[in-house]
Amino acid sequence: MPLYKSLVLNSQTIVKIWKITESKDFFSGQLVLKTESLERVNSMKSELHQRGFLSVRMLLAEFGYADEDLVYDAFGKPHLKDGKHISITHSYTFSAVVVSSKKVGVDIEKNRDKIIKIASKFIGYETAYLIKTDPNLIQKLTWVWCIKESLYKLCSTPGMGFKKHFLVLPFGTESNSTSAWIIKDNQRSKYKAIFMEFEGFGCAVTTPEI
Repeated sequence: MPLYKSLVLNSQTIVKIWKITESKDFFSGQLVLKTESLERVNSMKSELHQRGFLSVRMLLAEFGYADEDLVYDAFGKPHLKDGKHISITHSYTFSAVVVSSKKVGVDIEKNRDKIIKIASKFIGYETAYLIKTDPNLIQKLTWVWCIKESLYKLCSTPGMGFKKHFLVLPFGTESNSTSAWIIKDNQRSKYKAIFMEFEGFGCAVTTPEI
């Protein structure tokens, strides 16, 4: 399937989403990969992960980049050689890439019942507004997870914990944005989180709030 969705969040930030329906062979026939990427994709045991990896390279091409333009630092954070900020995610049948002139993070997760069982591991402050009897609880928990995961990708600092260092302010299902904080060493940084849902998946993008 071609590009699933393209969103211009602001003049500095663009998100592109791919629905992964193609085979590994299709992607391989479309892409030119550097040796490092070829070795990485061939080492993956799951074809689902291989297709996710390759679909991200298709999204890079949608932005006008080649695989050669993408590099990773010692912490596994992706960077573009032209200096723009990038964040990458893929989950099951969707992948997304966001490119921005400022720090940015993105995450996609499938809505699944099991998130209720692990909620206590990643929510703290948020228990004040996430009600157990809410029929939309799974959706809301997934968004909170996506927001915190995207913040983690944005700051890329070892030792950061979802429950301890990230805080997501209340939001309603009718909205598509909220504010979030990174709190560490008595310092607080505020971020804007934009979230959405499509075909049973939650997605969030975070950028510094000015």
